[in-house]
Amino acid sequence: MPTGEHRSGPRTRGFTLIELIVVMAIVALLVSVAAPRYLNSIERARETTLRTSLAVMREAIDRYAADRGRYPDTLEALVEARYLRTLPEDPITGRRDAWVLLAPPPDAVLQGQVSDVRSGAAGRSRDGALYAEW
Repeated sequence: MPTGEHRSGPRTRGFTLIELIVVMAIVALLVSVAAPRYLNSIERARETTLRTSLAVMREAIDRYAADRGRYPDTLEALVEARYLRTLPEDPITGRRDAWVLLAPPPDAVLQGQVSDVRSGAAGRSRDGALYAEW
């Protein structure tokens, strides 16, 4: 073929605008279906992690009290005494220092500063309960 001549036949240079719009619409539809499910699964995982962290810390507080005859004065005392490897992060707040410490009642047999722990996170879980009440 001499220079400057074009081949005759169907053009194969790219997609038409209509084809691109259809593909983008399909992608947008798939994302609109998948995104809420993904975000719900992340929230569900955070709540499960929070419940597990609270259960582990409460168990460590109980074991500390049973072994030593008193409640710990801080959560760090649980780590120092090796009842916990590390202080867990509150998955809702993303902080390790956001835990709310509850002292034993004044008439409690055991002394100490920490008899229970709760999340310092504001807001409600998916079932409507306050995180601070867990």
